[in-house]
Amino acid sequence: MSSDVMNKEKWVLLFREIGLDEATMVKWHQVFETRYPNEHQSFLEWLEIPKAEISSIRAL
Repeated sequence: MSSDVMNKEKWVLLFREIGLDEATMVKWHQVFETRYPNEHQSFLEWLEIPKAEISSIRAL
């Protein structure tokens, strides 16, 4: 995978760098899912997260 490609690991590192802990990241996903479910799905796919993991994330 190219280092130019955004992925889950890079996104989580950005969240951690700005001080988000696990609970805050879960809350972020919950709000994203509630307000913009289709966009949340697209975002998770853009990060190349496997379908099973996307389902788990969206069910938080």
